[in-house]
Amino acid sequence: MKGLGRKRALQIIDGFPESRVLVIGDLMVDHFIWGSVSRISPEAPVPVVQVLKESRLLGGSANVLHNIVSIGGRAAVSGIVGDDESGQWMVDEFRKMGIDAEGVFVDSKRPTTIKTRIVAHSQQVVRFDREVRNPVGENHLKKLIAYLKSVRDDIRAVIVSDYNKGLVSERLIQGMRSAFGDRKVNIFVDPKRNDFGIYRGADAITPNHLEAARAMGVEEINGPGFPQVGKAANRLIRDMGLKALLITRGEEGMSLFEKGGSCFNIPAAAKAIYDVTGAGDTVIGVFALSVAAGADWREAAVLANHAAGIVVGKVGTATVTREELRNLV
Repeated sequence: MKGLGRKRALQIIDGFPESRVLVIGDLMVDHFIWGSVSRISPEAPVPVVQVLKESRLLGGSANVLHNIVSIGGRAAVSGIVGDDESGQWMVDEFRKMGIDAEGVFVDSKRPTTIKTRIVAHSQQVVRFDREVRNPVGENHLKKLIAYLKSVRDDIRAVIVSDYNKGLVSERLIQGMRSAFGDRKVNIFVDPKRNDFGIYRGADAITPNHLEAARAMGVEEINGPGFPQVGKAANRLIRDMGLKALLITRGEEGMSLFEKGGSCFNIPAAAKAIYDVTGAGDTVIGVFALSVAAGADWREAAVLANHAAGIVVGKVGTATVTREELRNLV
């Protein structure tokens, strides 16, 4: 495994249960309708899906949390849900996982975000979203920051999972940094904005190649122009005060840029890709958990890459188990 020997990899993985990571961000429900297609509708040129089953999974930042727990880490969660059945279901799921929901607050003015995907023959046909994307109110923002302060002494890393649904803001990031004070807790961000300036105060961000290209003002990350990306990446790291920038590049693997100018390219680990749903959640979850367990940036990136290689070989919003990762390294 490039950049990481098996003995060291297992040492980091075995440290996961001792490493508690706080996940804060946009909590969502991933609703799947599974079916088959055998004909086209006579009413419009669209496939007719015969529904065979439905399932409901943790999505958004809740899927990041699920990844951490599935792979053997300890976790805390904070975010907003609606005063509805889906929000209560999510809180119940957290408790089944052994995670208290003290950091999850109910906002009666916004519904729990639900993404419904219709899947036929292992292919996604369409997705529709139920959501409100207005900024979270000041009252709830104060509650979120107060919760961060209450758990600060037992946290080794923080993940900000931003799906641009109204929770993550510059005010929240700064409040988070203030809450942890002088504690050496790295803040990781999975971004969904074109302007990364809102995340100033974070230590590491994990955009995909399209998000990174937009943020850095370059045409593309992958392809022959990649050697020119380094300058833009180092400029972004310098301007935002980052320690690391991990860009996921699909079939091209990942590229880790560190403060100081170094670039570490990691080839893709996936043998077969069936579904990339939630792959970014897996990457940031394993990346942050590995650093919390004592890995350096490169070691953490390698483990995150292998975890992503496992999860894209599964259909639907999936997670990776600790045993799967141990067997792979």
